[in-house]
Formats: sequence, C-alpha cells, structure tokens
Amino acid sequence: MSHALLPLGGFPENWQNWKADCWLSAEPFDGTAVRKFTEPFPLEEEWQWEYDYYDHAEHSPLLHGIYQHGSVLLGGNRDCEFWVLAVTGPQRGRVWWLGDGCVAPYMEAGEEGDPEADFVTWFQDWQADRGWWAEHVDG
Repeated sequence: MSHALLPLGGFPENWQNWKADCWLSAEPFDGTAVRKFTEPFPLEEEWQWEYDYYDHAEHSPLLHGIYQHGSVLLGGNRDCEFWVLAVTGPQRGRVWWLGDGCVAPYMEAGEEGDPEADFVTWFQDWQADRGWWAEHVDG
C-alpha cells in the first residue's frame, strides 16, 4: 500500500475529528486552529502520556503543543495516528509519529547505535510499508 504526502499545510481527514478516547486532555483538541510553525516542537524524546497519570494543568499545554507547534503534517496511518516533520526547535528535520497515547521520533529498524533515519529514509520505508506501523495500517 502506497502512502501519499499531504500538500504543504494540509490536514488529514481525521485530524479534526478526534475520537474522544484518543485525546487525553481536559482541554478539547481544536483541529481547526492555526498551527504555529514558528513555535518550537516541544519534545526531544518519546513520551507515552497514556501511562503518565498526570496533572492536566501541567500536561495539557504540552500535549496541545505537540500537535500544534513546530511541525508540518506529512500524513497518517489511521484514526489518531499521524506523521509530522519537525521544522523548528532541536528536533528540526526529524520525523515524528503522533499516536493516540504516545509520540515518538521515527527510528529506522536496525541495530542500536545506527545513525538516525532521515526524512528520505522514513519516506521510503513508509511508501514500502517497511516499519513497525505496517501491520497496523488500515487499508
């Protein structure tokens, strides 16, 4: 199954229609909000908030920032799962996966210590369904 990149500034169909169980924040997700590309992408490592029994006051702004700041939407695999390219901040140039309870940088399947995968490697793997997500892609 081949995946197409979104047009620059585009949104996947399901971006604005989050399932309630996918958005774990007291503040609702606004999929129509203008994305702030000049704000830095707020993370530098994976975060699994579905296991983080957290204080909404602390984590809601971070959660919203992950989805609204410093990245360009590339596409999605299924409901509540999206790929973004960080365009500002320390993660600039890295592809990230935004899931329904986790966010993680794309890492090429390989040995520990291998160089980080770049955008081209991610895109080739995504096109060929070579990656951990392939078994979960809706057809």
